[in-house]
Amino acid sequence: QVKLVESGGGLVQAGGSLRLSCAASRRTFRSYAMGWFRQAPGKERECVAAINWSGDTTYYADSVKGRFTISRDNAKNTLYLQMNSLKPEDTSVYYCAAASGSFVYTHVEPYDYWGQGTQVTVSS
Repeated sequence: QVKLVESGGGLVQAGGSLRLSCAASRRTFRSYAMGWFRQAPGKERECVAAINWSGDTTYYADSVKGRFTISRDNAKNTLYLQMNSLKPEDTSVYYCAAASGSFVYTHVEPYDYWGQGTQVTVSS
């Protein structure tokens, strides 16, 4: 079992930045592929960024490419999402997730563990 706890969400003006963190409970964090997802009311959960176990392979949704950066610190069992140039359409609940495997996963199904989510609100 892996417990994931997100932090760093909040209210920010358009053009601003936030850094989300996801702390994992297990020292085996390094063996999991990780992802950041978001879900707005009435919409499906979508992957905005994902990273493999070592951090040398990443994925970004087109809507966030060039603005968001995913990274991980395996020594600290922590996943990050740096979000710059935020837009009102980035408003959502953001979730981190962990998947057993060696690749980058961009869909919900491979992910076994989820955090509780953190709200990000971008005002115009």
